[in-house]
Amino acid sequence: MSRIAKIPVSVPSAVTVDTSNGKITARGPKGESGFKLFPGLAIRQNEAGLSVDIDAREDEVDKQLRSMWGTTRALLDNLITGVTEGFSKRLLITGVGYRAQAQGRSLNLNLGYSHPISYELPDGIEANTPTQTEIVVSGIDKQVVGQVAAEIRAFRPPEPYKGKGVRYAEEYVVRKQAKKK
Repeated sequence: MSRIAKIPVSVPSAVTVDTSNGKITARGPKGESGFKLFPGLAIRQNEAGLSVDIDAREDEVDKQLRSMWGTTRALLDNLITGVTEGFSKRLLITGVGYRAQAQGRSLNLNLGYSHPISYELPDGIEANTPTQTEIVVSGIDKQVVGQVAAEIRAFRPPEPYKGKGVRYAEEYVVRKQAKKK
């Protein structure tokens, strides 16, 4: 039994949730987002908030449906958090001459290659550069924010000898010692 799935998701007053045609949609101050429900699951509204229930007969419940029960509850919680507060990832750039600049819907990166990199941001994602060596990726969908941050980091992952490259703000780069004679 999933312990996570049994916990109800509280819905703030600023958020409206609509469940119809096997899809759940939430609207809040940050925007609108949603996802498709896994077949066999249902969302129910009660006094504690929204709860995810298995909407199938006992003999139809299998391991995949039970695992999707907890996953759907986590997705629902992230959906509510995304439309109220949003999600963000902070990236730091380390290296001489390495820098980033946000211009509209694109992010221009100079990461030590012979050419600059221009990364086009997907819809619903914003990138800010408070300094030349810091990038803040934000949006309402946790999965997309994480994917964009991972793609930016993949242009120049941190190397272990000098630590140069793009890394997450909370990431620790394990440094190696250089060769000795």
